[in-house]
Amino acid sequence: MDPVQSNAHHSRHVRHLWTAAGLIALAIGIIGAFLPVLPTTPLVLLAAYCFGKGSPRLRAWITSHPRFRASIEDWEATGAIPPKVKIFSCTIMAATFITSALLGLSPIALAAQGFLMGIGAIYVLTRPNR
Repeated sequence: MDPVQSNAHHSRHVRHLWTAAGLIALAIGIIGAFLPVLPTTPLVLLAAYCFGKGSPRLRAWITSHPRFRASIEDWEATGAIPPKVKIFSCTIMAATFITSALLGLSPIALAAQGFLMGIGAIYVLTRPNR
């Protein structure tokens, strides 16, 4: 196989992987709409990014979808997260940490969870508002 055909073949596989990652992120995000522990918006943003690398058709669909369009546009234009989403995200992180403590997770697990959620909360809270 000549190198040009090999690169085209490789890039097609890479695009399929990006598309699959986007579909998985979107599916988990949709599940998150019904289960408050899963963060819908970041997963939809991830899906839009993955679709941008793998499927222009799916990227066009998700960025024009009435439910997802505003969040994607806000994020891509300014990195904005609405205050309501910030409060919800931090509340879920705190509730998850408290639940983990009540369930008796080890101090090491709680420390790791608290540290990582703290980084997540700082990131969310320092993004601009919509």
